[in-house]
Amino acid sequence: MKQLLRRAFAAAEDLLGRAFPPAWNPLLNLGALGFFFLWIVVVSGVYVYIFFDTGILQAYASVEYMTNDQWYAAGVMRSLHRYTSDGLVVVMLLHMAREFALERYRGARWFSWVTGVPVMVLMYVAGITGYWLVWDELAFYVALVTTKWFDAAGIFGEPIARNFLSVEHLNDRFFTLMVFLHIAVPLIALILLWVHLQRITRPRINPPRGLAAGVLASLLVLSLVHPATSQGPADLTRVPAEVGLDWFYLPLYPFFDRLPGPLTWTASFVLLFLFLSIPWLPPMRRRRPARVDPANCNGCARCFADCPYNAITMVPRTDGRPFEREPLVDPSLCVSCGICAGACPTSMPFRRRAELSPGIDLPDLPIALVRERVHEAAARLSGRPRVLVFGCEPGVPLDRLDGPAVGTVSLTCAGQLPPAFVDYVLARGLAEGVLITGCAENGCLHRFGIDWTKARLARERDPRLRARVPDERVRTAFVGVLGRARLERELAAFREELARLEARESVRAPAARVEVAHE
Repeated sequence: MKQLLRRAFAAAEDLLGRAFPPAWNPLLNLGALGFFFLWIVVVSGVYVYIFFDTGILQAYASVEYMTNDQWYAAGVMRSLHRYTSDGLVVVMLLHMAREFALERYRGARWFSWVTGVPVMVLMYVAGITGYWLVWDELAFYVALVTTKWFDAAGIFGEPIARNFLSVEHLNDRFFTLMVFLHIAVPLIALILLWVHLQRITRPRINPPRGLAAGVLASLLVLSLVHPATSQGPADLTRVPAEVGLDWFYLPLYPFFDRLPGPLTWTASFVLLFLFLSIPWLPPMRRRRPARVDPANCNGCARCFADCPYNAITMVPRTDGRPFEREPLVDPSLCVSCGICAGACPTSMPFRRRAELSPGIDLPDLPIALVRERVHEAAARLSGRPRVLVFGCEPGVPLDRLDGPAVGTVSLTCAGQLPPAFVDYVLARGLAEGVLITGCAENGCLHRFGIDWTKARLARERDPRLRARVPDERVRTAFVGVLGRARLERELAAFREELARLEARESVRAPAARVEVAHE
């Protein structure tokens, strides 16, 4: 199921990538869009609340006033509030499904998943209480089914569903309570969202401005073209025979209405327990966390700055060497992505007299092993121009790219590759070009692998690629797991450019020798 989901998301991301720039791809900004929708819901909700009357007889009338008399402002805000709430549900469910497909919910990432589940539940509670406030036929249906469901659990001493048998049993305090819940529940969800992000470095909570503007404009157009309307005033003397459900928030209500209460309560608890238990079903075989070698660490803190998961902290020196700090890896937070090893300035493949042991490294795929695999791949190459391809495990499988003039080396993440390796390959004549590939643009499985790799190659982030390395001999192609055809085209084009470069250099070399001879 994960593989099918992963390929479905990859195909959808690729399709949307043809219409959006990589940074604007909606499927790569689901978490940020969720926050954006939440703020729209809050702002529009505050505006609607200004005109809402909490009286039992006035609630429906006040909503109708907004919809019909002040349709150009409060009516638009009501519709915007409704449609953005639906959009919040969509991006929330897609976000959870995508994290599940990419296995970003297990191991060190269990915390974000487990704190995300109650946020999802609270968002549904907030939306359902919002439907009660309209007090139309749908609100009456929701109130009746909900209270009967609670009565089936025996939570309250007396049945609360009977409060909806007649108007005499209800009073204005009912709507005051609903308004309180409708406001308090999202505030609790916001606090949980803050907790949800605590183990993530630099969380992306704001979508790109262009995407945000386009989404907001689309919601406003929808609110104007198809405004949200009520379904007639609630009539407590009869049970609604037919109502139009919001299938984003209320898909389970027909089951709550028709199935026995004990069955639906049991199913709800089982489903909730299953969602909370998913990170440990089945137990995950984790790679060993990053390991620090104090003897080769100068406490530069680059690994600390580049870790996407707050798994590294800088602590006082423990070995007496003349440096103030050294990194400390928290095994419970480390996902073994290797980005820290790629950030370490001691990950120098040129080192020959001493063992290649960086200040921080992955035990399961150390930098020394990467260098060995580089030499093994380069030794098999023949013809020119030769290209070495470095790719991450979640990206395009590299086995089919191997050829007479193309060698491949697999990494846990593109960010694991120190820029010194690019210099090493070219300076040692192991290949004429280096191509780095991996996850799709803006969709790195380890969040910052692509960003840090590009910044290092552009000499904008430490460790920087040396100035002596010709930019034309280095290429990146972040195409994602389904981008094999595109990667092959990029590789073919890169080899053609390298061939032309070789031809130009071969022409210049004899000319230079002639000039020297004349002198």
